[in-house]
This record gives sequence, structure tokens and C-alpha cells, in this order.
Amino acid sequence: MSSTVVRLAVTLLLTLFLLALESVVVKYLGLSVARIDVTVAIVAFLALRAGLLEGALAAYAVGYLLDLMTGQPTGLYTLVALVTFLLGRFTASLVDVRSAISFAGFAMAGDVAHGLLAWAIGGVTGKQLHLAALAGLPLEVMLTGLAALLLYPLLRRFGLGAERREPGLLGNR
Repeated sequence: MSSTVVRLAVTLLLTLFLLALESVVVKYLGLSVARIDVTVAIVAFLALRAGLLEGALAAYAVGYLLDLMTGQPTGLYTLVALVTFLLGRFTASLVDVRSAISFAGFAMAGDVAHGLLAWAIGGVTGKQLHLAALAGLPLEVMLTGLAALLLYPLLRRFGLGAERREPGLLGNR
């Protein structure tokens, strides 16, 4: 198997494990308004480290897994994960993310975009746009930042998106 296929498989297995762990922690903490968005941390890491095609494919798969786990309309989080990945690629060309703390900030910014996109697209697809639906976003962003801080060494260890990129906006960097 090629290294890209192996990295994609590792990304999906790690995402499944983290989504299961997230659901247990959210239930244990009694969070009903917010969740810990580990998928955004994974997509943010891919935006920083993966090539365009590899990262887009992995972001699509991560978003699809999130669609399956949340019960939201199929395709919502798939689309939002792809857009978040592309926004992350653009942002990565403007900022330097080299430490766990800067990665946590990067993932938090990605989570804000991810949450707002999901809210807006969900509203366009038939659900009403309620501002109350955004009430949990600040807590979710903080929890995602904490999760990203803790996940950064793990993501580096597994080598997700370890491919080096050439400088460029959305091309290989």
C-alpha cells in the first residue's frame, strides 16, 4: 500500500476513536449545548500538513464520519469539513503554526468557521436559523482548543499529513 493510503486509514481510525471518546466525555460532563469538536482539530492539522488532494480527501472522510455520528443531514459536515480545510490552507499560508499553543489557536479559529458554516448551511437546507443555536459555540471553541492542545503531539506522532508541501496558497506547500 502506498503511504497516502496508510495515512488516510490511520486518519480515519484515529477519527473514529476520537469521536467515540468525545461522545463519552461529552455525556460524562453533561454538556447539552456544546461538544468537543475533535474533527476540527484533525482537519486543521491536515490543512497545515497534508497536500491538497490528500488533505481534501481526508477532510471529506472525516466530515462524513461526523455526519454519521451526529445524525445531521448527510453531507452537511462533509461540506463544512471541506470548506474548513480549504480555509485552513489559505490561513496557513498567512500564519506560522509550529507549536501546540499556536495549533490550538489555529484549531479554535477553524472551529469558529466550522460552527458558523454548519449553522448557515443548516439554515439554508431547511432548518430555521436560530441565534440560540450559536449559544454553545464559545464553549465549544474553548473545548476544541483544549482538545487540540492535547491532540497536537498525538497527531504529530501518527504523522497525519506528513507530506511536505511547496510554498503556495492552495497548491502544494
